[in-house]
Amino acid sequence: MACGKRQGGHVFVTAASGSVASTEFVGRVTPVGRVEARRARSRSGSTLVETTLIILPLLAVLFGTFDVAFAIFVKNTVQYAVCQGVRYAITSQTLPGKGQDDSIKSVVTNSSIGLLDVLSTTHVGTDTISITYYNPQTLTPVTGSNSNIGGNIVVVSASGLSWAWMFPLLRDATPLRYAVSSADVMEATPLGGPPAR
Repeated sequence: MACGKRQGGHVFVTAASGSVASTEFVGRVTPVGRVEARRARSRSGSTLVETTLIILPLLAVLFGTFDVAFAIFVKNTVQYAVCQGVRYAITSQTLPGKGQDDSIKSVVTNSSIGLLDVLSTTHVGTDTISITYYNPQTLTPVTGSNSNIGGNIVVVSASGLSWAWMFPLLRDATPLRYAVSSADVMEATPLGGPPAR
């Protein structure tokens, strides 16, 4: 049989076993409510500070990763667009009512899903596209009406592209600037001659 007794803030337990009884010191009684409330307040304050110190760098890394990934996506999309322009150019095709250069620019603009207009400083994507033909033996630029004959090298490029970072974390006074280009050899000239540029 055990019974507890409190004397002066101390708790004693008395246990009897047969004819022998013993009393043992168990512990000190404390004002638990006040101490626990004080500890809870100090923990909630430190939890708030720790959460803030963790979340801010975590968000910076998250937004920075998203921003860099989107900039890479934009560059790859425009690179794909000029590749499509070269693929179209080497076949000597034209769109109805347009010359070959305007047709190539239309293909590049359509393949860029509107990003050329966004990246251009004038917001007119076709202003950034240039089409140049080169002599394959001398690698000098060829101009004129027959510059797009079979065997010449065609280079389609988009330059003066400017990408401003989306999140202020990486924003700088100077946005990301780049140019993309693609080249290939023109296929054999159609029997009727090369299309008008």
